[in-house]
Amino acid sequence: MRSPSLLHSLRFAAEGIVYTVRTQRNARIHLTILVVVIAVGLFFHLSLVEWALVALVSGLVLSLETLNSGIEALIDLVHPDHHPQAKVAKDASAGAVLLAAITAVVVGVLVFGPKIWPW
Repeated sequence: MRSPSLLHSLRFAAEGIVYTVRTQRNARIHLTILVVVIAVGLFFHLSLVEWALVALVSGLVLSLETLNSGIEALIDLVHPDHHPQAKVAKDASAGAVLLAAITAVVVGVLVFGPKIWPW
């Protein structure tokens, strides 16, 4: 069996991202917040390091949200009925997204706080 070409692999990955954005409310919320953060970052002329931090935590949150969606879909496929271990897996993957989002908020406060505070 041949592995798919790089172009096909990228297309499959993009389909996963699109699926997540279309079907997961929280992914759309994260993206909306990211748009606001980018606008505020442009307004405050963030430094290269500040943009790197924003990009890093934003990518982390969006990546984990996408992974969480995949885990939930797989669990629903394998075990559509309620099962305590399925709940643990779903809750743990959602918890990972929450931890990343909290980290992003902390980074946001550290990056934007000193710029907003004087106002």
